[in-house]
Amino acid sequence: MFKEHKDQWDALLYDKNHSFVSQYGQDLLELLAPQKGEHILDLGCGTGDLAKRLADKGVDVTGVDKSFNMVAQATAKYPSISFMVKDATDLGFQEQFHAVFSNATLHWITQPEKSLSEIYNSLKVGGRFVAEFGGKGNVQSIVNELIKQRTLAGYAYDYSLFPWFYPSIAEYTTLMEKVGFRVTLAQHFDRPTSLDGEEGLTNWIHMFGGQLLEGIPKEDQHSIIERVHYELEAILKKDEIWVADYKRIRVIGRKEISY
Repeated sequence: MFKEHKDQWDALLYDKNHSFVSQYGQDLLELLAPQKGEHILDLGCGTGDLAKRLADKGVDVTGVDKSFNMVAQATAKYPSISFMVKDATDLGFQEQFHAVFSNATLHWITQPEKSLSEIYNSLKVGGRFVAEFGGKGNVQSIVNELIKQRTLAGYAYDYSLFPWFYPSIAEYTTLMEKVGFRVTLAQHFDRPTSLDGEEGLTNWIHMFGGQLLEGIPKEDQHSIIERVHYELEAILKKDEIWVADYKRIRVIGRKEISY
């Protein structure tokens, strides 16, 4: 069904070294409290592990992700679940879902109001939006060191190309209310996150932070990552384990009327 497709996401590497993403999503599933027979949209489904947990609870789940590679991997793993390639800013659903669930995705959306409007339109009246994603200060140590080392290597960084949106609670809940949601929960909390293996930080950079090294030859990228690894070892490595400085936002919104 799917042929090999080149995009920024390596689905095999994601499953091999970054399973913590879906593991941390378990708490969010409990907050979602899915009911048997509900139709739920998993926005940013990745390789489908959380969608599978929803399906196991008797949910009619639809998984969407912008990455062709992620959707192909999810479909191969869980062929009985409906997965499709869609952009969060152009979902195209109209009052189809009892809930929209999203884990570790929305910080990649640099047009948050547009995506929130699409999420709102996707929900039935009375539906809920439950999400967790990177908040203000997320992975700040890693980001700062990457930009510092690329600059020291002679490659200035264009901050307009920053790939993430890490909002405060005030910023994000204001946008939620603007599109129509009643916000019933908003939290901003530290969530130190262990990275697998001696090369945990390097693997994280390759998987998630590659855009901060765009425009740099491969050999220089390697040198920059080595410097980042060296400089952050005393800060982020604890008992031989790399621990990323994650800060997360968790929200619940209700759709009470249609516009």
